[in-house]
Amino acid sequence: MKLLRIILFPIVPIYYIVTWIRNVMYDKGWKQSKQYDFPVICVGNLSAGGTGKTPMVEYLIRVLKDKTTLATLSRGYGRKSEGFILADANVNAEILGDEPYQFYHKFSEDILVAVDANRQEGISKLLDTNTKPEVILLDDAFQHRKVKAGLNILLTTYTNLYTRDIVLPTGNLREPKSGAKRADLIVVTKCPIDLSATEKQSIIAEIQPLDHQQVFFSTIAYSDEVVSEYNTIKLTDLKDFKLVTGIANPKPLIDFLKGNALNFEHIKFKDHHAFSIKEIDYLSTFDCIVTTEKDYMRLKDKPALKGKLYYLPIQLEIDNAKQFNSEVTSFAKL
Repeated sequence: MKLLRIILFPIVPIYYIVTWIRNVMYDKGWKQSKQYDFPVICVGNLSAGGTGKTPMVEYLIRVLKDKTTLATLSRGYGRKSEGFILADANVNAEILGDEPYQFYHKFSEDILVAVDANRQEGISKLLDTNTKPEVILLDDAFQHRKVKAGLNILLTTYTNLYTRDIVLPTGNLREPKSGAKRADLIVVTKCPIDLSATEKQSIIAEIQPLDHQQVFFSTIAYSDEVVSEYNTIKLTDLKDFKLVTGIANPKPLIDFLKGNALNFEHIKFKDHHAFSIKEIDYLSTFDCIVTTEKDYMRLKDKPALKGKLYYLPIQLEIDNAKQFNSEVTSFAKL
């Protein structure tokens, strides 16, 4: 893959110019963005996956759900359905996509969860529901410029800041770095727990936030047990197991498990992987499988894996959370 990316380097300037021109057209008003008279919050990134959007959306849900009527709207990447879908008791990961299904699975009593590749259409249909949302969270919509969110939250990982990257296909950026100017809040994700104040200042200096931008730092807090719908197991009681991942960047999870001196074999699939019958049959030969919560959403209904499959819960923790939460709730007029 690395060799292929190097070979494709001549395409980088073309990709850069095309995405830069697209942004200029929106910035100048030559292509139209729709703005709304109620709070719309966008969570996204410049990189192609792996920055922690799902934990951030869940964090925002927890901040907002008890204060307002809240909805999430996602594209529903990898789903087998089309158009607008409002989650109900009949949906699954194939209908919604793994990430929105995770939101619904955890927060169905508190929020509306919807998917639509056309965010304008999705917002319109959400507003036509009986439970009209007062605040909408757009998941992974930073490049969806047809909607102009009132608050843009841009994520970038500690180990791969967007400032150190280039655009696809050789790099990982979906658009030029200049796109970061649209952000209101920039969150450096997956930071070490012991990140020093000096290094934070160094990162802020590298990002060079504009006057209207604030930079925050977040870490991933892992649970001390793996869970399923049937059982929980303390990490200290886990023996030999298989770690199965279908996410963009499993390294932080692997490092955490190794840091707990756990013995496991890692079976890696691509991000949002759709598991085949043959692959499910293969996984069913193992006694214990640990996976991410997102992967669990795609695998939990497979009868062959019942009693074998667990996920490790995580939560996002933000440094200076009081200030971050205040920015979000103030924008949402709460």
